[in-house]
Amino acid sequence: MSEYVLEVGDANFAEEVLKSNIPVVVDFWAAWCGPCRMMAPVLEEVARDLEGKVKIVKVNVDKNRTTAGSYKIMSIPTLMFFKGGDPVGTQVGFVPKEQLVKKAEDVFGA
Repeated sequence: MSEYVLEVGDANFAEEVLKSNIPVVVDFWAAWCGPCRMMAPVLEEVARDLEGKVKIVKVNVDKNRTTAGSYKIMSIPTLMFFKGGDPVGTQVGFVPKEQLVKKAEDVFGA
């Protein structure tokens, strides 16, 4: 997917997100979703800026229904913030970079 944003799925979600030693922002998305496509470059930029402090991953809801279902994803894009393996915040819909960084700081205590 990119140098900074990792594509994860049902098979490796637990390893990449729940067992991560740094906070993780999970982008639940789909290829047909316009706001999801708008979110992609924002996530890329934030991932680059916060490299080593926060991991950003993408989960395609069409290909990974088990994971999306287990977190009751109803609208996309949905960003879920995980710290220590637990969801600590959610953001639904497109958000600009500044708002995403602020939300990450708020929920991760950065």
